[in-house]
Amino acid sequence: MLLAGLSALVGVGFGYFLRWIISLGQRGSVELRIKQMELHAREEAKKITEEAQNKAEETLKETRVEFKEKEEKIKKTEDRLIKKEEFLDKRQLDIDKEIEQVKEKVSEVRTIKEKVESLEKQKLNELQKISNLTEEEAKNVLIREIEKKQEEDITVRMQKLENSGNEKIESRAKEILTTSIQRLANSVSSEIFSTTVTIPSDEIKGKIIGKEGRNIKAFERVSGVEIIVDDTPGLITISSYDSVRRQVARVALENLIADGRIQPAKIEEMVEKAKQEINKITKEKGEAAAYECGVFNLDPRIISILGRLHFRTSYGQNVLQHSIEMSHISGMLAAEIGANVAVAKAGALLHDIGKAVDHEIAGTHVEIGRRILQKFGADEKIIRAMESHHNEYPYSTLESYIVQSADAISGARPGARRDSVENYLKRLGDLEAIATSITGVEKAYALQAGRELRIFVTPSQVNDIEAKSMARDIAVRIENELKYPGEIRVVVIRESRTIEFAR
Repeated sequence: MLLAGLSALVGVGFGYFLRWIISLGQRGSVELRIKQMELHAREEAKKITEEAQNKAEETLKETRVEFKEKEEKIKKTEDRLIKKEEFLDKRQLDIDKEIEQVKEKVSEVRTIKEKVESLEKQKLNELQKISNLTEEEAKNVLIREIEKKQEEDITVRMQKLENSGNEKIESRAKEILTTSIQRLANSVSSEIFSTTVTIPSDEIKGKIIGKEGRNIKAFERVSGVEIIVDDTPGLITISSYDSVRRQVARVALENLIADGRIQPAKIEEMVEKAKQEINKITKEKGEAAAYECGVFNLDPRIISILGRLHFRTSYGQNVLQHSIEMSHISGMLAAEIGANVAVAKAGALLHDIGKAVDHEIAGTHVEIGRRILQKFGADEKIIRAMESHHNEYPYSTLESYIVQSADAISGARPGARRDSVENYLKRLGDLEAIATSITGVEKAYALQAGRELRIFVTPSQVNDIEAKSMARDIAVRIENELKYPGEIRVVVIRESRTIEFAR
């Protein structure tokens, strides 16, 4: 046991000794590696340091070169700025000198101008003393001389300017008017309501007259018309200023002839029925006209009076058809130029409403129409639009011009109206009389059914400028003194002729 214990102790001690010896060997090798690594690290550090120093030196050299270049550029820039400053200083000195010179020249010019004005005044005073004329008088004399010498040139230029303006205005006006007329395809044939009644035989004339004229007197008393029974075969004429009464009498007389029982009691019955029938017709015609024209919200009494125009003619033209045509034309014209279409159409449709009762009420049909519309509450704009179509009232709205233009278009269209020979000849004579009453007029002729007035003047008494003025004056007189449909062209002709004979 003891030996075993000693052996164990010896073995343990030997084991520690061996471990110690081995650890000493390993420590020496580790230290050696560490030293080697240290040496290697120092060499690497030295190498890196040397490379860094080399790069730093190269960078420093490049920086110095760049700095030197920039320094040279800055120096050049400074030199250039210094030169510019010197140039500007020199230029400023030159400008200051020029300003001084300009001031001196301005002062000289003022002095010269004052001298010139003084000389002009002296010259003018001397001229006035010599000519015994003031400046204004001399100016007028000079202008008259220039006008006299340049009269032809001035006339030509005035004519060119006037023609140019007139052509543009007339072109636009014609475009609007022709467009409106072409869009309206109404018939322009004249219409006259007959005041004669056809009878099947002459025996009926005796029945209509009655014993001792009893029937015809009763008929005239009830209907308010005059019955003319003459020798004309198969016809009886009804005469009255009231177109509605004529129509009532015509219908009643036709019904009596158809019935065959002609006596005072029957006459009164038939006349009353005829009145109701005519009243119904006038109301229907008025409503149809308003509906056709698109004019609404009118008082029923205005509609009834409007319908009475169906039995009224003017120069052979049916007044209601004329009013309807005018309403369409006015609506198209108003649409073209941007006016109130509804007011223009209503004013045109109602413009002649006074003619329905003008034989019953005193005054012109325009004034009667205004009173009717005011009484029955028509719009004031419509009244202003219709009241100026015969120039009795001033044009107060754009629609009033349109209504007047539409009236002229409708009345002047070919075939729309017929005038009597007496009125036609009188109008032509009045046109020529206005022209011949003016000094310097040699001859005057009314041509183209009174649409053109051609005037020949004496060249020695009237020059070109006076001829233009004469044309305007005659046109104004015609507008103020005569009534006519459409327009009248006034042509003043000044012609100079020189005649010599070779023998």
